[in-house]
Amino acid sequence: MTLREGEAMKIVIGIATAGRASVLAETLHDLKYQTRQPDEVVVCAPSEEDILGAAEAFPGVRLMTGPRGLTRQRNAIIAAVPDAEIVMFFDDDFLADAHYLEAVETHMEANDRTVVVTGAVLADGIKGPGLGVAEGRAILAACAQRNGPGAPESVFTGYGCNMALRLAPMRAFGLSFDERLPLYGWQEDVDLSRRLAAYGEILLLPGAQGVHLGVKRGRSSGIKLGYSQVANPLYIAAKGEGYPRTRAWEHIIRNLLSNIAKALRPEPYIDRRGRLVGNMLAFFDLVRGRMTPERAATL
Repeated sequence: MTLREGEAMKIVIGIATAGRASVLAETLHDLKYQTRQPDEVVVCAPSEEDILGAAEAFPGVRLMTGPRGLTRQRNAIIAAVPDAEIVMFFDDDFLADAHYLEAVETHMEANDRTVVVTGAVLADGIKGPGLGVAEGRAILAACAQRNGPGAPESVFTGYGCNMALRLAPMRAFGLSFDERLPLYGWQEDVDLSRRLAAYGEILLLPGAQGVHLGVKRGRSSGIKLGYSQVANPLYIAAKGEGYPRTRAWEHIIRNLLSNIAKALRPEPYIDRRGRLVGNMLAFFDLVRGRMTPERAATL
């Protein structure tokens, strides 16, 4: 869709969620402070229980229930907004700075070659025990007096916790999130970003900032995730759509070594032993020629 002069770009916020209704409500609550309000907020969850309190947190939010799985839920959101030009995907535990959407709109209107924008993550709880909502808000408040943001930077992939997609090329070329990547959809952001890279630029936008809480509730088990750590990168690389096998193996080996090194004394918030078991199961299936990303969901 091409904007007519003076016509506002339609931006929809999409959130796929499962098992974290209380955190989702806090994330939705904070969206009310965006200086550029979304034209619509759409939330997709596997069950009504997953979205308790959402309607009260952000009046007017569109709530959908659909099949479980991040990629399926995100595709359902895209299908539900056929007139949107941008879908801004936030994780249900991502707190966006008040100027986030404003920065995305300003950039996307002026740069029609940009197909994916990902913001600057000020703190990422996924790398540790996770951050509380109050901690995330405090980090955003502390950065309110920061210096002006720098110029956009070219990046290999968007980061799925905060990733804006221009829908025109996706519709024109039949692109969507790969639903063969089950559950948490490990590396789904890389897969779609690399396919979209054939039609434009993928950029990190420093002026779009936020905090990823990295809440541990609702995530896949260690064994399932460990399997996906091996199966998903190799599956994506095998497509031959811009994700080199060398990069896939670097990613796999880095995770494998980390799981091995920490299996004896794992962090209390990460199932390292489960991940290592999942890694080994994937390698066993790879040798037997029966490894598929879908198998993670059956473990």
